[in-house]
Amino acid sequence: MLKTSRGPIEMEPFDLDTGWTELPGFPEGLLVKFLADDLDEEAKSGARTRLVKFTPGAFTTHPLVHDYWEEVVLLRGTLRLSTGAPQGADTALTYSCRPPGTSHGPFRSDEGCILLEFQYYLR
Repeated sequence: MLKTSRGPIEMEPFDLDTGWTELPGFPEGLLVKFLADDLDEEAKSGARTRLVKFTPGAFTTHPLVHDYWEEVVLLRGTLRLSTGAPQGADTALTYSCRPPGTSHGPFRSDEGCILLEFQYYLR
């Protein structure tokens, strides 16, 4: 997995159309762009900031649970629980905060979406 510095970054531009890679361990159509990442799940330290893109029709296959905090902002598109129930307001500019151990998903996005994710351990 890509590891990047968490040093100062000042208003660095990034492109939402290019530079995406497949999200490891997930079905086809889920893409990721790391902005900063020193999250170490073994040492239970660090943080990760990334963009996650669901291409139209992409989905996850099972609920997710992890031992770090996660905050997510739906920036663009729609995201639903795979059961068909809406996730939040189901449209862009919604927010989720998941303490460690919170089950979430599985998700799908019929039209596609982009999420901004912050994942971190508290000391």
